[in-house]
Amino acid sequence: MGETGYQQIRVEREGALLTITLNRPQRLNAITMRLWDELTEATEAASRDPAVRCVIVTGAGERGFCAGRDLDEALFSEGRPFTEERLRAMQAGVAPTLMRMPKPTIAAVNGVAAGAGLALALACDLRIASAAARFTVAFLKVGFVPDAAATYLLPRAVGYAKAFELCATSDVIDAAEARAIGLVNRVVAAEALAEEARRLGQRLAEMPPLALAATKELLQAAPGAGLDEALARETAAQARMMTTRDHQEGMAAFRERRAPRFEGR
Repeated sequence: MGETGYQQIRVEREGALLTITLNRPQRLNAITMRLWDELTEATEAASRDPAVRCVIVTGAGERGFCAGRDLDEALFSEGRPFTEERLRAMQAGVAPTLMRMPKPTIAAVNGVAAGAGLALALACDLRIASAAARFTVAFLKVGFVPDAAATYLLPRAVGYAKAFELCATSDVIDAAEARAIGLVNRVVAAEALAEEARRLGQRLAEMPPLALAATKELLQAAPGAGLDEALARETAAQARMMTTRDHQEGMAAFRERRAPRFEGR
């Protein structure tokens, strides 16, 4: 089911699975202010919508997931100059929403992911790449520093040394290398990407929403926590889960040797 009202993205829902497609294929889905505003609105709406249990982010066309900011348009589009205030508003938008969303997110990387486009993929919980995908940090090539949460997310994905190398050199790496360094979870043939992302998304959408959200929160908090703090958070979350109907349903389904039907309650 498609949703209208957007000019530079497409939003389609199939059951509990929502797909957001960056829709500027002629520019490799490069980011304009309008696209970023629409993406912020769509991700925030998805985060609030209880009918949505998993979100896929991808790009239109065969060549680009997202080529980063459109430097021909994004800096001065619609008469709005690219100011520090505007940058601060953009930074508070898509990446934090995807990371804090209490449901799983998947980046289906169908082509080049560069600059802020790479950061967008990193903000998702899982990344599936087409074998034709390419990745580059790219910011330093135009005298920028990485933003859109790239400096937070990239070292957590590949470690500090590799993150610094990718930032400092702006090297382009292929999907196989991205998989080898932990930048992406899976690499599939280009023609299989959409179906693989959909299959994984539907599988995640069938998991218990409350427990999945709590697991995401625990894992994101873990790098900055000591052992005692991590154990305390796990204990508190487990105690909450024990009071949910989903836990009761999971236990009943286990006893009855059937597939569980989780409702997020």
